[in-house]
Amino acid sequence: MKNIEVLRYKQKLDNLFGQLSVFEVESELQSHWAKYLCVLVSGFIEISIRAVLGEYTRQRSNQNITRYVASRLTRVTNPNMEDILTLVGRFDSDWRRKLEEVTTDEIKTAVDSVVANRNRIAHGKDAGISYVTLKNYYKNVKKMVDNIENIAFEIAGSS
Repeated sequence: MKNIEVLRYKQKLDNLFGQLSVFEVESELQSHWAKYLCVLVSGFIEISIRAVLGEYTRQRSNQNITRYVASRLTRVTNPNMEDILTLVGRFDSDWRRKLEEVTTDEIKTAVDSVVANRNRIAHGKDAGISYVTLKNYYKNVKKMVDNIENIAFEIAGSS
């Protein structure tokens, strides 16, 4: 991850996950923390996509196009993996294909589960997500963000 905004958010999450893993916490308290962290990981997905695609646009377009893309990216909320693939495909259909190629079942499940659980949590429903499961999802969400950044800047940059 190279984008400074993405790095800052990632460091914040890494620190929170690290703080919780140090303590022997009863399962009910861990469950509450998992819900809180799930909402933050879902936010990480949104912020990372906006930051990476926004930076790509800033580096390659004039201010008018950059402002337009930024305004459209603010509408990206709670994106599941299909939403992300569609958005990336709007930038370049080859990007979508490349992202599909590197998206494992684990990454898709992680992204989709984080967003689904975030929605259940936000609407006061039982999420039933454990800290250990969420930590694994977060690892895969970071891979997805890395994949988008690699596609946008390394693969597309060489074209």
